[in-house]
Amino acid sequence: LFSKRKRTNTIGLTLSMIAMLIGMIFLFWILSVLLFKGFSTLSLDLFIQNTPAPGSEGGGLANPIIGSLMIVGFATLVSTPIGILAGIYLSEYGKQSVIAEITRFVTDIMLSAPSIVIGLFVYALVVVNARHFSGWAGTLALTLIAIPVVVRTTENMLSLVPVSLREAAFALGAPKWKVSLSIVLKAAKSGVMTGVLLALARVSGETAPLLFTALNNPFFSFDMNAPMANLPVVIFQFAMSPYQNWVDLAWGGALLITLSVLGLNIFARTFFREKVSV
Repeated sequence: LFSKRKRTNTIGLTLSMIAMLIGMIFLFWILSVLLFKGFSTLSLDLFIQNTPAPGSEGGGLANPIIGSLMIVGFATLVSTPIGILAGIYLSEYGKQSVIAEITRFVTDIMLSAPSIVIGLFVYALVVVNARHFSGWAGTLALTLIAIPVVVRTTENMLSLVPVSLREAAFALGAPKWKVSLSIVLKAAKSGVMTGVLLALARVSGETAPLLFTALNNPFFSFDMNAPMANLPVVIFQFAMSPYQNWVDLAWGGALLITLSVLGLNIFARTFFREKVSV
């Protein structure tokens, strides 16, 4: 019996290692191609010139880089307080109430919903009524994607804070709202920040929602109430174009997004790794 269990364990470990090896091979293959083609396009022009016209030479990604920073930045500014406050309610006030259960159910649905569905929803709600694409519509779509991530992360991190810490604050006469914000949230701030950064990393590369909302703009613009250039859509359009310089710029944009997301994940996991568990 012991020999059979040991043999089964060995087979399971072997299959797991093989599966991991296959996954790592494809991952390194994708990354190596991306790094090879992406780094060959990196130059100062990539950051200071706008996207080129069809058939022209040169060009860069200045306008989609600024557009992405604005759209993602505003989405983060909106989703962070909403997600954190909702997570505090679920952890500290709602508990097993009907509203909390409904909120958790809706949050889980939004976490698993395809991003293109959220983009189509914002398109029907905002773009159709406004009769034009806009950066604000893109911000709303990305906000709806980021909020569930922040909510669930905040709730999970706050639930790790020991009950004795809350009881000690209550014993000193602190009101519940102050305990939640000044004691519990402060104790779990590292884990909450990790969730915010991971949500930011997730929405940075979303393409489908922006196709329905922000669309694109070949010109440099700070007007969020008009179609706005952004890296994911530019990559999508340029990668399928017949112009080689457009394809090269698509590889450069893909590398920028990949490095940004990788940097955010490394930052979140490295600087907050030991502080997540309270």
